Amino acid sequence: MQKFVGLGVALVTPFKDDLSVDFEALERLVQYNIENGTNYLVINGTTGESATITKEEKVEIIKVVAQVNKGRLPLVLGVGGNNTQNVVEELKTLDMSVIDGILSVAPYYSKPTQEGFYQHFKAVALASPKPVILYNVPGRTAKNMSPETTLRLAKDFDNVVGVKEAGNNQQQYYALLKDKPKDFLIISGDDDLALGVTLAGGAGVISVIGQGLPKEFSTMISLGLEGKNKEAYDIHYKLMNIVDYIFEENNPAGIKSVLKKLNITSDKVRLPLVSASEGLQNKISQFIDVL
Repeated sequence: MQKFVGLGVALVTPFKDDLSVDFEALERLVQYNIENGTNYLVINGTTGESATITKEEKVEIIKVVAQVNKGRLPLVLGVGGNNTQNVVEELKTLDMSVIDGILSVAPYYSKPTQEGFYQHFKAVALASPKPVILYNVPGRTAKNMSPETTLRLAKDFDNVVGVKEAGNNQQQYYALLKDKPKDFLIISGDDDLALGVTLAGGAGVISVIGQGLPKEFSTMISLGLEGKNKEAYDIHYKLMNIVDYIFEENNPAGIKSVLKKLNITSDKVRLPLVSASEGLQNKISQFIDVL
């Protein structure tokens, strides 16, 4: 599963002023990342505001990204939710001919037990025609999937190939890295911990800030994979403030403010999210000016 090692980016969904999908901006974003060192692209993840994207828009987004990509980078598609049967149905019916892997978020709101997590992802694994990357993000789902449950799934299903771990918990990363099957990928979902996780034996990151600063972030992760601590941490310290800024209010408002400053997309988001405040936009703009 080397195709999912390095810098993956959780693409935003750009919007026009009327909040329709801005496909021209999406094309610019994809091309920008391909040209600047990103290793794979994640489409329609939670950073892509998947909760407010229609089925029709999702299909068109996949089509546009694939057309721009032209097979150059692996594509990972977000397919998840808290209605297991709906997730299974989407996996069975969606055209995934251009997709290399699935990123499936842990069920949110329902707060399942660990056995509930296991049974949900068992159904996902059995239904998926592509390799599955689990996604644990308790800050958004309200329930943590334990390392034991993740590793149970890794050992029981050959097509469960990795986890995007985003609990912002260093000890949980260590527990996963310590006991994981040999080829199972531990992928950071926390931009601030990504380098440390990579140096500890992780497979890199699925990043938010990475799509705005792909050259810098991909270089940092590559150095981490090579064990070049000092050079990698020089970049990490340089980027610390912008990583904090983009999550200061909500995601993806922060990263969209970065992309607006770079003239790639607008900063529009769909309700219930709102764009970054003027104060935050100013901090982000000043950071980009001196980077």
